[in-house]
Amino acid sequence: MESKLQELTQKLYNEGVEKANEEANKILEDAKKEAEKIKSDAQKEADEIVSNAKKESEDLKKNAKSEVEMAATQTLREVKKQVSELITSKVIKEPTKQAMNDQEFIKKIIETIIKNWDPQSKEPVNLSVTLPQNMQKELEEYFEKKVAKELNAGIKVDVSERMKGGFSIGPADGSYKISFTEEDFENFFKGYFRKKTKDMLFGQNEKGEQ
Repeated sequence: MESKLQELTQKLYNEGVEKANEEANKILEDAKKEAEKIKSDAQKEADEIVSNAKKESEDLKKNAKSEVEMAATQTLREVKKQVSELITSKVIKEPTKQAMNDQEFIKKIIETIIKNWDPQSKEPVNLSVTLPQNMQKELEEYFEKKVAKELNAGIKVDVSERMKGGFSIGPADGSYKISFTEEDFENFFKGYFRKKTKDMLFGQNEKGEQ
């Protein structure tokens, strides 16, 4: 009887140990599978992070390159503009200033304008001429007397402290004025020569560059 009881106890023990080992092996196997899954997921996530980082890096590099190229193009365009402006100004400014302060030259221009103001009319024209202050003394008497008599025109002379050189002219009633100042002639010639100067210095403009 005692032998059978011991045998039964041993059997139950063995079965318990076996079952415990199976449970332990199952837990261990599940743990390994979970660990592999976690490792795999982590690897995928790491690969995705690296891939995104590379893509962002490439995008940043492309954007930076594009911005640098754009900045370089704008800088070059501005340099060309400044160089051509400098040369144009050098070529035009001084000769224009000299011409617009040459009293004989101004006389000839104004006389030509008066003669052609209204060539079809036999009635005397009444005009107002605005001059720089430094020309008032020399030209006022000339226009109010000599020109009025010879050209059959009434001339009123005004003076402008702001005008540097040249003149403006219009009807005596002040309804409008036509400006022939130093600045007007400078701007006129600059507008004409600016493109010519650029083409001469840098070749023909590309892509419609002004």
